Amino acid sequence: MRVLVLGAGFGGLELSARLSDALGDEAEVTLIDQGDGFVFGFSKLDVMFGRTTGEAVRHSYDDLVKPGVRFVRTAIRAIDPAARRVRTDAGSFEGDVMVVALGADLDPGATPGLVEAGHEFYTVAGAFATREVLERFPGGRVIVGVTSTPFKCPPAPSETALMMHDFLVSRGLRERSEIALVMPLGAPIPPSPEGSRALLTAFAERGIAWHPDRVVRRLDAERRVAVLADGDEMPFDLFLGVPVHRVPEVVRDSGMCVDGWIPVDSRTLETKFPDVYAVGDVTSVGTPKAGVFAEGQAAVVADRIIARHRGVESASTYGGTGVCYIEFGHEEIGRVEVTFRQGERPTGRFDDASAVYRADKSAFGADRARRWFGRDWTNF
Repeated sequence: MRVLVLGAGFGGLELSARLSDALGDEAEVTLIDQGDGFVFGFSKLDVMFGRTTGEAVRHSYDDLVKPGVRFVRTAIRAIDPAARRVRTDAGSFEGDVMVVALGADLDPGATPGLVEAGHEFYTVAGAFATREVLERFPGGRVIVGVTSTPFKCPPAPSETALMMHDFLVSRGLRERSEIALVMPLGAPIPPSPEGSRALLTAFAERGIAWHPDRVVRRLDAERRVAVLADGDEMPFDLFLGVPVHRVPEVVRDSGMCVDGWIPVDSRTLETKFPDVYAVGDVTSVGTPKAGVFAEGQAAVVADRIIARHRGVESASTYGGTGVCYIEFGHEEIGRVEVTFRQGERPTGRFDDASAVYRADKSAFGADRARRWFGRDWTNF
């Protein structure tokens, strides 16, 4: 069986690893990505705030050596879902099964003034570059602002505001600074009231201004103000922005999208094209755009592909549950488990922030580094 996997993020890596573990050389898995390596989302903030280095957190795709899996580093130029074929700079590839796991592209240029006057920290390059900006920052008015919905990892802006507080304290700059968080959500973590209350308490204790149900539409570079959707303005000295998210252009042009994203069966991750699946941020499955959900979806797709190869039926379906670790600062981490099921109200459980979950978070990354790249790893 030939399996074509587009994208080597959480979804593509988990899918490839599971297929290799179960089928080895019985399957021909071609994993395609234009990047040279993988970085966990939480590692971006660690680099940005000077906890570690970019070199320490990057996992090279050269280390991805697994039975039955071939990694091809190249750019995808066209996707034909009906034929399960892609055209790339390295030639054309096709499969008996195709899985689209290309994530969401980030477009800072879609928000006027963001490129000129702000700093996006959601891409790897943007977060790493912001580290140098923070090292030079003398203090002042800081805004962490979201520019559109949907956006990846909803707790990340809250984490950024709290980590910014600790960073300014460590530099002796907090008393001369202000921090504001602008988000289009009514609560920091809507499915988890307990988690949201804990974050709001942390904001209040640290003097972080919380602006819910607000979206930053543009930055005025000359006046150094953020203009919100309702016309209100907020002055800033440093703007850390979550940019507009879009489906990758090559996916948009494939004819797979409806209302900007790929619709899938929420239980099986099947698209409307036979033997074509989609997982993670590129879909409109209804879960948050976060790696842990892409990983869970990939596990279901892997089970179904393995069952097909063995000529049996698969009962594996996606339950919509994911766990996220939230940095509260002061070396404390909270843990939230949320579940999104079609037709049901999202639910969430929160475990109070403590030093205990730092070890859990480290183990989460280390386990995946071993399974995906065959290496021992720590984030620091």
